[in-house]
Amino acid sequence: MRGSGKTVLVCRLSALGDVAMTIPVIYSAARENPDTRFVMLTSKRIKEIFIDTPANLEVIGIKKDKYKGLGGTIRLFREVRKQADFNVFADLHSVIRTHLFGAICRLRGIKTARINKGRNEKRALTRHAAKAVKQLKSGFDRYREVFERLGIAVGDNFEHLSPEIDPSKYSAVIPPKRDGERWIGIAPFAAHEGKVYPRTQMETVINALASTPNFRIILFGGKKREEVVLTQWEEKYDNAVSIAGKGLDLATELAIQSQLDVMVSMDSANMHLASLVGTPVVSVWGATHPYCGFGGWRQPDDNAIGLALDCRPCSVYGSKPCRRKDLFCLYGIRPQTIIDKIFSILNANS
Repeated sequence: MRGSGKTVLVCRLSALGDVAMTIPVIYSAARENPDTRFVMLTSKRIKEIFIDTPANLEVIGIKKDKYKGLGGTIRLFREVRKQADFNVFADLHSVIRTHLFGAICRLRGIKTARINKGRNEKRALTRHAAKAVKQLKSGFDRYREVFERLGIAVGDNFEHLSPEIDPSKYSAVIPPKRDGERWIGIAPFAAHEGKVYPRTQMETVINALASTPNFRIILFGGKKREEVVLTQWEEKYDNAVSIAGKGLDLATELAIQSQLDVMVSMDSANMHLASLVGTPVVSVWGATHPYCGFGGWRQPDDNAIGLALDCRPCSVYGSKPCRRKDLFCLYGIRPQTIIDKIFSILNANS
């Protein structure tokens, strides 16, 4: 599609949660500008979450490791330019690779704009002393600003994704949802320890849910260590099922998450995926905080659970060691607080 003659290349290669946050913005921009062609450049596996795409949006998935260094970036530019023939570049990532890519664009006369990640504000929010504790711009707003600097209206026309529900794609793992059955998702892991609710306390939550009639608990996670833990819970609780390591693609996981009555997630990718399909999310926050701007799409503030501690947040990504040495920001959250929030959402939506 050529339309106005403008083709906008949008780039966000990783991580999964950050790429998921681009969807409400780029879908809205594409729908607001039907005569403009949009091309999303992301990693090959993450491409699977781009469902229900507007007619003027194309998604290209690459293996990043094939394009290392300056030489690899030049090769990537040539290959994408040949495929997409773009004349505008929106950098939603702002890392060395995309800086190099943007420099090549500018040398070729291609208009570019790069995300302002607000690093100084985030340092002020997470520093140990004299914190500037306030809500920062959301990642959605920061993405939106990039398009606006390029003169592209974004609009606000994205509600949620609507995955195709095809039980044949996951029935070997999860039986189709029965009438009256409530599906509760649990995604207990994150990339860093500072974002992971303690295993024994999370099992207390699961145990309470497992004793409730007509509940099915669906456990989300990755392979290896996470898969081992989730398999243990699956074997222990009759109405729990783990989808970790079961060979389901991301599009199928989205379809499952769209049928959940509520998702319990850390500050992680599953919070964003569930949000994108319109599922209520009880999000658990430890070292990080929604103030950093990474909350789920249109999730109410009171669905986020965290303790009011002077040391929070201490990290944007949860990667810094705990100054207290006890991770009280997580261990101090009572399992009953999470359980009560789950039932509050279920009762409100029954």
